[in-house]
Amino acid sequence: MNTARAPRIFITGASSGIGAALAAEYAQRHPRATIGLLARREALLEAVAQTLAPVATLRYAADVTDPDALAAAARHFVRHAGPPDVVVANAGISAGTLTGEARDAPVFRRIVETNLIAMPETFAPFLAAMRERGSGTLVGIASVAGVRGMPGAGAYSASKAAAIAYLESLRLELRGSGVSVVTIAPGFVRTPMTARNRYPMPFLVDADVFARRAVDAIAARRSFAVIPWQMRIVAALVGALPNPVFDRLFAKAPRKARLEGVRTESER
Repeated sequence: MNTARAPRIFITGASSGIGAALAAEYAQRHPRATIGLLARREALLEAVAQTLAPVATLRYAADVTDPDALAAAARHFVRHAGPPDVVVANAGISAGTLTGEARDAPVFRRIVETNLIAMPETFAPFLAAMRERGSGTLVGIASVAGVRGMPGAGAYSASKAAAIAYLESLRLELRGSGVSVVTIAPGFVRTPMTARNRYPMPFLVDADVFARRAVDAIAARRSFAVIPWQMRIVAALVGALPNPVFDRLFAKAPRKARLEGVRTESER
């Protein structure tokens, strides 16, 4: 990040959980920053902005699955603050899904649209200005859930696995441009999303602890960071298991709660 001037940060999914914690961490580190906050829930977004005062904020009540709204927010941010130094595609939702269950089909689609499709659509409106300047960092919030598919979490695991692969592709595409790509893969973080989980969550960390470590990783332009570090070991071990062993161990693993249609309580 260019520290010669006040930094400019843009965060999606900023109304609660990880997004709000990242905004608070940036505000604490850079009191002269301008932080763009985008989320669907306007009242919560305004409440987050109030907690960041006197740091300057620009707020956008928008759905990340609406590319026109994302583009409009990006244009406004660049016009009023300038090209961002950091863009964090954080918006994400989670719910259990089962293939063949009709009521889960729209939930599956919504999860993939929010967690995956919205990521390049968050970055795209900023990319030309960042490349022209020759600096900046694009950050995607993935998950260790993308390492292996878990039963009852097909949509969430698939969306996060695809996000990891997409961010890697983008990193290679932008190599030499001055624009960095950072993939952050959270383990279990204490947020409204994980509050719905009905199973043990090893190495659970508070959102502010996660945010502090994530911002460190972003500042260092680490290409891939698992937070907390213990989950990096767990993910590596699980990822290395042969399929027959993995299947035997995880076929009956606890499952995410399913939703009655597309709802928003699981936003992080």
